[in-house]
Amino acid sequence: MSELDYYKPLSVTATEREDGMQVRTILERKLGVSRKLLSRLKLTELGLTVNGERVYTSDRVHTGDIVTIRMEKERSDDILPEPMPLDIVFEDDDLLIVNKPAGLIVHPTHGHYTGTLANGVVHYWAERGEIVRFRPIHRLDEHTSGLVVIAKTPYVHQQLSEQLQADEIEKRYLAFVHNKPEPNTGTVNGPIDRDPERPHLRIVTPDGYASVTHYETAAVYGDGKASCVRLKLETGRTHQIRVHMKHIGCPLIGDEMYGPDGGLGEADEVAGRQALHAESIAFTHPITRERMKWTAALPDDLRRLELYLQEGKR
Repeated sequence: MSELDYYKPLSVTATEREDGMQVRTILERKLGVSRKLLSRLKLTELGLTVNGERVYTSDRVHTGDIVTIRMEKERSDDILPEPMPLDIVFEDDDLLIVNKPAGLIVHPTHGHYTGTLANGVVHYWAERGEIVRFRPIHRLDEHTSGLVVIAKTPYVHQQLSEQLQADEIEKRYLAFVHNKPEPNTGTVNGPIDRDPERPHLRIVTPDGYASVTHYETAAVYGDGKASCVRLKLETGRTHQIRVHMKHIGCPLIGDEMYGPDGGLGEADEVAGRQALHAESIAFTHPITRERMKWTAALPDDLRRLELYLQEGKR
């Protein structure tokens, strides 16, 4: 294999204090490389080198040695390339951030092998001659719009997954809900699990998984008949925002699964889908170590809903 078969290499230089350390220790300390990734790196010719020579993870380094890792390029061979318009917010050698429209599934599932964000991204990379595997860091529901982060290498995926688990990725959402939250700003700390009677739904239950949502009311419409809220997740359970908002008496407008018990009304019809948008995301870039933030403006359908609510036509 040649260097063209690998992604851009990552290198660190051993200092005097690191003289005599094992290769694995240097990489774990300076790059945060996981043991799983180290095991993969050992399998390829140029995956793990010191001063250009292939080494074992147990080998010792000396002051000034250059330790380099290279990850073999991978394709998403199980995802069919499909042309589609993509709203790309940011891209470099390591990341792709896309503003996903409502109605688009992130990853192929049983019965949805095409027409997903993954199909479009794989086609986009193929057209550019890039060999990259589709690795989303997180997912959004089909009918939720907003930012989706996709890692372009195994290392970047590992690093961002660890940030996500450590609550170091700040995801903020905007939602339009029925009624008015009380108090205006607060935290919903309600464990979530499947509804035993309707397994496709989630409910707040004492025996569920720890789930925490912080919210802040941004606007109130029609004397409290509807509100706009901004939300920050501390955990990432399935349907968490939708379940927690319903739990405090403020179900999302347009949400057919967790909507008001009395059924959908005019505002729900105007929304046409659950009124939830992933409006911003911030994290530390795994390579540059720079703290970065991206935002996505409210899409046209939710702007129409916002105007409808502002005009009091409920």
